[in-house]
Amino acid sequence: MRSPLSTSSPVATRQSGAAIVTALIATTLIATGLVESPESASAADGWNPPSSYTSTDKGDGSYSVPLFNADVPDVSVEMVPAAENDEGRDLYYMISTTMHLSPGAPIMKSYDLVNWETVNYVFDRASIGDSFSLRNGQTSYGQGQWASSLRYHDGRFYVAFNTNNLGGSYIYSTDDIDSGSWSKVALGRSFHDPSLFFDENDGGTPYIFYGSGSTSAVKLNSDLTQVVAEYSNILRPADYPGSSFLGGLFEGAQVQYIDGYYYIVIITWPSGQGRQVALFRSEDLLGRYATADGSNPYEARGVLNSNGFAQGSLVPITRADGTTDWHGMFFRDTFPTGRVPALIPATWTDGWPTFGNNGSVPVNGLFEKPIRLTPEEELFQRQKSLVVSDDFDNDAPDRAYQHEDWTIPDGPSYDESLLGVELLQNPGFESAGVAPWGSQYGAAVAVSTDAASGASALSVINRTLNGSGPNQVLANTLQRGITYTVSAKVKYSGAPASIQFNLTADWGSGVQTMVSKSVPAGEWTQVTGTYTMPQTANVASVKFAIETPWGQPQPASSSVSYLVDDVSIVGNQVTVEQPTAEEIEPNGSRLDLPWEWNHAPDNRYWSLTDRDGWLRLTAGKVVTGGYTHSKLSDKAELAWFEEARNTLSQRAFGPRQSVETTLDIAEMHDGDVAGLAAYNRGFSYVAVKRVDGVNTVGVVNRVQPFTAAVDQAAIETFVPGSTAALGENTVVHLKADLDFTTNGQLWTTFYYSLDGTEWTALGGRVGPQSLDGSLAHFMGHRVGLFTYATQSTGGHVDFEDFLLSDTLTAQNLPLDTGDLDAAIAHASTLDAADYPAEEWSVMQTALQKATDAQASGFGSQNQIDAPERALSYQLAKLGTLKAAVAPSIDVTVVAGSRCVAGKALLTVQVTNNDAVPVKLMIDSAYGSKTIATVAPTKNGSHAFTTRLASLPAGEVTVTASATVDGQPVSTVVPAPYEAKPCG
Repeated sequence: MRSPLSTSSPVATRQSGAAIVTALIATTLIATGLVESPESASAADGWNPPSSYTSTDKGDGSYSVPLFNADVPDVSVEMVPAAENDEGRDLYYMISTTMHLSPGAPIMKSYDLVNWETVNYVFDRASIGDSFSLRNGQTSYGQGQWASSLRYHDGRFYVAFNTNNLGGSYIYSTDDIDSGSWSKVALGRSFHDPSLFFDENDGGTPYIFYGSGSTSAVKLNSDLTQVVAEYSNILRPADYPGSSFLGGLFEGAQVQYIDGYYYIVIITWPSGQGRQVALFRSEDLLGRYATADGSNPYEARGVLNSNGFAQGSLVPITRADGTTDWHGMFFRDTFPTGRVPALIPATWTDGWPTFGNNGSVPVNGLFEKPIRLTPEEELFQRQKSLVVSDDFDNDAPDRAYQHEDWTIPDGPSYDESLLGVELLQNPGFESAGVAPWGSQYGAAVAVSTDAASGASALSVINRTLNGSGPNQVLANTLQRGITYTVSAKVKYSGAPASIQFNLTADWGSGVQTMVSKSVPAGEWTQVTGTYTMPQTANVASVKFAIETPWGQPQPASSSVSYLVDDVSIVGNQVTVEQPTAEEIEPNGSRLDLPWEWNHAPDNRYWSLTDRDGWLRLTAGKVVTGGYTHSKLSDKAELAWFEEARNTLSQRAFGPRQSVETTLDIAEMHDGDVAGLAAYNRGFSYVAVKRVDGVNTVGVVNRVQPFTAAVDQAAIETFVPGSTAALGENTVVHLKADLDFTTNGQLWTTFYYSLDGTEWTALGGRVGPQSLDGSLAHFMGHRVGLFTYATQSTGGHVDFEDFLLSDTLTAQNLPLDTGDLDAAIAHASTLDAADYPAEEWSVMQTALQKATDAQASGFGSQNQIDAPERALSYQLAKLGTLKAAVAPSIDVTVVAGSRCVAGKALLTVQVTNNDAVPVKLMIDSAYGSKTIATVAPTKNGSHAFTTRLASLPAGEVTVTASATVDGQPVSTVVPAPYEAKPCG
């Protein structure tokens, strides 16, 4: 049930003959308090839809904070003035962090700073490399794109952001932020939380301010491709001793120029306090680098310390008198929902702001909207959302960001003859000698008959160092990128009770331990494992050796003699995935903008075209259990669900959210898992698993604490008491009810149905899900559709819909069709002639889906709310597009005649039905008459002498003029009269 996301400038009609006022004029009048915001005309017929799931607009001129109740972290907001855009009014754009999601760096748009929707993305893929594509054991969880800065300069839009694992910082730019493609420049180094700033006092010179713990800056060249100057430590907490508002973090700098001062907003976290906003100002952008004595000119103040609202932007609001107000857009940690921003008003005194109500910003507190629009436009804005229900009709518009130009790298070439064979010579020492084995660091080696297998082994004696031992040089034998199985059998006698033995490689860059194991005294023990040769290895000459661990002083193990047998290095066959054009190229399927993939998708394995009206997800690879969180020092293993590549998701929203989907499981393979998830590193999901041809639905719940080593199968075992056998049924309806109302926790209840009407709970609620302190994912919970394979590729599942509601089954509320009924009824009152044909057609499609749903009956509130939200969005949009009726004055004109002394008189009477005085000009074939003013409800009249004995039929015209709402308005009204004989 898709809600298209295009917008258009609205008009409003004054009733009872008054002039029509354009939305732009009305917006200005309302914003400056000159007129009241009247009730929307739609409310008169009972249709008054609620605000969207991610809007906190109350519909009465107020809103609550934080906005969205969804994860929108690291926000940067930019205004495009009315004079510099085609819409003729101030426009606001916002960007946020999306880390490992694809597409990424969403561009959100607003007309009132309260209601937002996504209109574009900066990129489809941040990279086609392994880590952004969940390939070859690599991931970008908690990494990827971070803390973007959005700026508008000389008609072009710029975005700067840092990547923690994708080559540092980048600058993207476009001249069409709503729907254009972006060009990309790699800066070749990392800038933590980069803030792009164009210094208009210096000809628009571009800078990046950045840093954590202190704030530094670099100057860029004019085309923003290179750093040309560095300015380190412009701001340091140590420069402000005794300032209690300064402390940890000290990052997220964003720069603005306001009334002669440069202002830098910083998030800070003093010990024992909450996160808060520190503000710095100076007349010199570069601080101490611009003063003659090197002193720091930046003043500092703590400007907001309330409920953790901290990192973000200062946002300008232009008033009708030409002045500018500055509000704050700062987010707060609200996990597991996420990091949620708030628009916070400010009162400025002597160049410093006080935010909120004298510095207080209550959670869920109310503020007046700073920008007011026409009633029709405000209703439409309230329907805009960062989440959307979907019927997967593939009717979203094509987007420029989907057509990025990537060069597919050539895959590495390998010598197949060196794979799957033993690479060491004389590995079992059965060649009547030790050659080509040698020794190092004073050790002596010789053949021994005390063998683990066969007749011979190698004796290693005279050891004095940990490195003393046997070695063999492999010249042009090992290959970069190949994984080798490396092993040796080792035995020693005496003390200590056990010794760690290392099988090592040295190509001139230091000794690398390939595998190791602790060996007990007195018994043959196999040391074995795998090792992948790095791409940086010098494989022309690699010395393989057997050593014991280094220590200072040398440990006892460095002098122990030992035996070695059956040493082996075998290259495994190549199983490395390589990027392909088919994986990356668009596949003809177009998703709505709120959707994002968990890492870059493989476009071969999802489709909206394989089956009309369904999303198909195909298992393109088998999960391995070999993926790790590279961000974490313990390299914790991923769960199978985290490894699943083509998981499609949207933001979760609070305080309550319900998600329903219909799943066709007929083509699943044994070992496949598919379903609906509420997830982060901790996750809960409802899924169908196929085992030995039997389909079972159940619930999985992974909660903290998280361990480095993971038993993937155990983690994703169904919760006891949460399962149901599906028998021969191949279609199942799944529902997840997310409850964020317990502070800091998410609890989810899952349901299934075989007909979409009768629902069965799968056990009780599961959880709690909360913020993972390791920040392995570091984003709010998301809701997603997924499938993965544990045995074989090629199985697929089809999803028919994704239906949202904010009503939970546990609330025990009756199904409520009131809003849907009102929307359908309102649609029936509209006339196609009043609206643009294309938008009317889109509304008619939404109306048809709504009436079809109404006719078929409902089994959940989701099935009601999804078509209602889609239809209400289109109806509200139409309300802003109604065709303008020419301004008019409401007057009634009656023309007649009478006979006087055998001659005909032509009489004209005009009644002023309007609420304003009017001026009349009466024109006839027998003369004209001006009546200067006729009061409301009064008449004006005149009789024309014709001097005719017989008056032929004819017509008079009356031009009524008045001033309505400050605008001159004229209306011409014709009035016929009949023939009149008087002779």
